[in-house]
Amino acid sequence: MSLRKYLTSRVFFGQLFIAIAIIAVLAYLFMHWLTFTTDHGHEIAVPNLAKLTEEQVEEKLDDLDLDYELLDSVDYRDDYPKFSVVEQDPLPGTKVKVGRKVYIKINSSGFSSVQIPNLIEKTYREAVPTLKALGLEAGTVTYIPNLAKDMVLEMRFKGRNLKAGDRVLKASKIDLVLGDGKATYEDEAAKDTLQAPAVESETPLNEQ
Repeated sequence: MSLRKYLTSRVFFGQLFIAIAIIAVLAYLFMHWLTFTTDHGHEIAVPNLAKLTEEQVEEKLDDLDLDYELLDSVDYRDDYPKFSVVEQDPLPGTKVKVGRKVYIKINSSGFSSVQIPNLIEKTYREAVPTLKALGLEAGTVTYIPNLAKDMVLEMRFKGRNLKAGDRVLKASKIDLVLGDGKATYEDEAAKDTLQAPAVESETPLNEQ
């Protein structure tokens, strides 16, 4: 039988149909297997773990067939309980597959301490960002007579004077005493005159 006659014969079309059917069945079985092994379409919404303890996190994720890993603790935040979850990845509501690991960071047990920087003779505008960079806050501002307007003259914490190098807890409020710029040169000169020691005059020997 010639090739042309074979390609147009009933035997060829029958074998072609069988081959196409086999390919279709194999493709269906492969897709079904792939869906099963990847758990396609079966996803879980990550719960909100904020403010939960590590034990509560483990219990909650176990019920959902999810896992977790503790990355680190973060600086203490007073709006979260101690040792509770502050950050998580993936975020709450994210759809994930069974067995996915959720990464968490927990709150530390309390504020860490920081050293007070030297703010004396710095302006108020300079002092505020310096305090914020250290996790501190500018508290009450008090003005006293001094030529240097808005210059820091004293640093105080809960009524006591601070000096550079003293340690306070983060998030503490540091009260600042500033110059009001209202003192005049005459006031300062008069003050210096009052504080100067009196000079005793000597009587010449020939007048005794």
